[in-house]
Amino acid sequence: MNLVVTGATGGAGSWVVDHFASAGHDVVGIDLERPPREPENATFLAADLAEQGQAWEAVLDSDPDAVIHFAGVPRMGITSGTETFLNNVSSTYHVFEAAGRAGADVIWSSSESLYGMPFAAEPFLPEYLPIDEAHPMRPEDGYGASKLVGEELAAKTVRKHGVSVASIRPSWIQYPGEYRATNGNAAFDPRTAEPSGNFWSYVDVRDVVSIVDAAVDAVLEGDIDGHEAYHAMAAENYLGRPTAEVIEAAFGDLPDDCALEGERSAFSTAKARAELGWEPEHSWREAEDEAVAGPGFLDG
Repeated sequence: MNLVVTGATGGAGSWVVDHFASAGHDVVGIDLERPPREPENATFLAADLAEQGQAWEAVLDSDPDAVIHFAGVPRMGITSGTETFLNNVSSTYHVFEAAGRAGADVIWSSSESLYGMPFAAEPFLPEYLPIDEAHPMRPEDGYGASKLVGEELAAKTVRKHGVSVASIRPSWIQYPGEYRATNGNAAFDPRTAEPSGNFWSYVDVRDVVSIVDAAVDAVLEGDIDGHEAYHAMAAENYLGRPTAEVIEAAFGDLPDDCALEGERSAFSTAKARAELGWEPEHSWREAEDEAVAGPGFLDG
């Protein structure tokens, strides 16, 4: 299988490259710069995907069966602004169009941020809990808005080119042995805590890789026909406390429609389980101190 992976030297993108190359697939990794080394089965191109010519040449010359698009500016929040929005939208537009012209299906990294809660100027509750992929999307920041536009571009690509696109909506991605999400857990007090727009959700990068793997299989086998979005979150929050109780304490209320039990994540991954056969395998309880080697090709 020939794969193109954009954002190939970034956080999650490098793990995706490492996984598919190690599995014996031919991978072309694209990023602004090449890494110090190339692993077996992988080659790297330096390209600015916000430039149409560079994006089209890099993707079309690679003749991929599928494109995994993880490139983008990860600057989030109300200060992310115009540069983040324009870069993410233009690069996504160019990559999707090139993939469509190549007849390649697409799996790409969207975000929970498109719902609007994570980076709203004034914190607000979802309409219901747990949140599923059908929840209304109301982003206020440039990053979340770029992901919402990206999913519209995904639908456009499906209509125009007849390929399929899977939009993966991960929560805050964490790396084994380097879990930033759990910093300060011991001193956490929901009565004085700032409301969390992602409701203390997260996902291990290895689970991001596994849902991408499942989505690649699904699009190439025709199990995804058109554009579909899937949540990628760990099964539980990263606090070790009942989710609904923490949300109510921090926000002062809960949605009338709330079906959260125990420490379960505020986001449902039922769709990914039903359609992709995917479930998260990693929990912060083991992974925050776990020693796992990352992609070796990033080491100088």
